[in-house]
Amino acid sequence: MNPYNYLYVSAILFTIGAVGVVVRRNAIVVFMCVELMLNAANLSFVTFSRINGTLDGQVVAFFTMVVAACEVVVGLAIIVTIYRSRRSASIDDASLLKR
Repeated sequence: MNPYNYLYVSAILFTIGAVGVVVRRNAIVVFMCVELMLNAANLSFVTFSRINGTLDGQVVAFFTMVVAACEVVVGLAIIVTIYRSRRSASIDDASLLKR
């Protein structure tokens, strides 16, 4: 299979994630779209690593997965806090945490 096909899939996944972040108002859906964008970037890193014959892209993808796991913990904690206080997971309610 042509490695550039993976780049096309990565671009499509990243576009779907970006559209989801811009269009959706539910915090959990936006959160999943951000994760989709990170996975698309990981696919690109691994593909370029495969094309160039080095392990650099795979190492960067591994560290991106570590950062994404940390982001999941913090992001879900914030979403749970918003839901407990407002009974809604809407992004519009996120500004209410400033009080």
